Amino acid sequence: MRALLWGCALVSSSFALWPQPKHFEHGSSTLWLSANVQLVHTSHTASTQPLGWLWTTVQQVIRPSHHGAPSTVGWISLSSETLLQSAFERMKRNVLEGGFVPRKFHPRGAQFEPATDNLKRYIERIVIDEDPRNNLTSTERHDKSEAYTIDIAEDGAALIKIASPLGGLHALETFAQLFFAHSSPSAGSYTPFAPLSIHDSPVFEHRGLNLDISRNWISPADVMRTIEAMGANKLNRLHLHASDAPSWPLEIPSLPDLALKGAYSPAQIWSTEDLEAVQLHGTYHGVQVFTEIDLPGHTTSIGNAYPSLVTAKDMPWSEYALEPPSGQLRLNSSEVPPFIQTLLDDLLSRTSRHSSLFHLGGDELNMNAYRLDPTVRSSSHQILQPLVQAFIDLVISIATAHSLTVIMWEEMVLDWNLTLPHQDVIIQTWRGSDDDALGTILGKGYKTLFGSNAHWYLDCGYGYFVDPDPSNPDSPIKPPYLDYCSPYKNWRHMYAYDPVADVPQSARHLVVGGEVHLWGELTDSVNLDDMLWPRVAAAAEVMWSAPGKKPDESTTRRLADMRERLVMKGIRAGVVQMEWCLRHQGGCRL
Repeated sequence: MRALLWGCALVSSSFALWPQPKHFEHGSSTLWLSANVQLVHTSHTASTQPLGWLWTTVQQVIRPSHHGAPSTVGWISLSSETLLQSAFERMKRNVLEGGFVPRKFHPRGAQFEPATDNLKRYIERIVIDEDPRNNLTSTERHDKSEAYTIDIAEDGAALIKIASPLGGLHALETFAQLFFAHSSPSAGSYTPFAPLSIHDSPVFEHRGLNLDISRNWISPADVMRTIEAMGANKLNRLHLHASDAPSWPLEIPSLPDLALKGAYSPAQIWSTEDLEAVQLHGTYHGVQVFTEIDLPGHTTSIGNAYPSLVTAKDMPWSEYALEPPSGQLRLNSSEVPPFIQTLLDDLLSRTSRHSSLFHLGGDELNMNAYRLDPTVRSSSHQILQPLVQAFIDLVISIATAHSLTVIMWEEMVLDWNLTLPHQDVIIQTWRGSDDDALGTILGKGYKTLFGSNAHWYLDCGYGYFVDPDPSNPDSPIKPPYLDYCSPYKNWRHMYAYDPVADVPQSARHLVVGGEVHLWGELTDSVNLDDMLWPRVAAAAEVMWSAPGKKPDESTTRRLADMRERLVMKGIRAGVVQMEWCLRHQGGCRL
């Protein structure tokens, strides 16, 4: 290659890719993307099954749904060709119709765009070579399913190499980021980086967002929009916290009263078609969507339809729950196991078509509530522990019967000392710095997820959602009204988080990945985008490229570039940096 530069930090002094790829060499010649660019996909695999990353085979007949995304009837194979063609068409729309002019990144009046004369050179076709034998960039996980390479020659020849369609989805997202729209009408979109070579793969397998859809209404359309932004940032797991004490928004056909009586209103219910459409939308964007049914705590909403299953419902929450309303499943009732069996067989038989994961919750179990449970009448940990063990054993047995790996919160290991099948479970840490939790759980040989509330809780710093009780002179709700996990976690703080800094190399293989969390007490459809973006993008680079890096001005400018691209997709992402600073590189350092 001619005039190659090494490393993302040197890209045009302003632009580079997000998340940062492992290897990026480029030149300084301009290429334009032809409006008639074609995809040539060559596959050297005999299998028509699209996903080699623990997903079950997705086999659907696709038609538009009332949310504007694919839904399903019948059964056919969703092939690699279908996924890649869809991603290719999406890339074309993003580059040729929705590209952004990077004015904000240059001083006023600066000439930063290429000439639009007749000497333009075009990329006329993109070849994707899919072959499991492709010698792609090395990865710590020895898994090539998400790896890819991109090579673009100075004459416009473009070649992408992948081992599975997942790598193709990521490659096409990166490809789109290489292009900028020209400010002249109808001039088209160009990349100033030719020739170029990118080799890339993720550090962590599980790169997720935990999104609470139970405390306030978040519609399926909102989640689909979020999935599109996740795909652009190479996040690959969407954890839907789908039930909690305040409401039950999921339709369960075999238990229709759960949503009819447990949701806030009939208009605030996710139908089975909604959930199916969201999961399939995730597949098209490389995002595996799975549900959490939080058990056995956080289950007050079940009591709206089945009051005999719940103890301490509507009791003073400050004594019987961490937040309102109070109520938990009874631990020793003969009615609870068949209810759980019916619930999970209904839900998991549907979600397992698109996901290999199920989250059973298991956090913040209130022992006081079981003094009121007529089947227990005790808050003794010694008495409750075997009952909790039996309950969790039941849930795991049902989930594994559906060929699912079970995720649960750290309390089940750290507080309840449960004995769990190592091969079937992942333990999710969340409290404090995570250092002790990760170390302890890894020491027991469990696979883990990180995502500390001290670093990656997006709802922190907005203040308590509860009001001071005028009859309580000792109310903790007092000026300055800080919430328990203040301060606000800004994007730089999130980017600097290194969850595995103290994890020995011998245990790193058990760290599956992590999740950034948005709990929903103060979030609904209106402010969702701003609560998530661009901070989730900061976490995405930690999980894709490697933790432990400190943000600097080049990080700011790369993230601001990603923010502009999200805005062009209709995501109302928050501001990364003041425009003056972006226009005057080096002018806002201290």
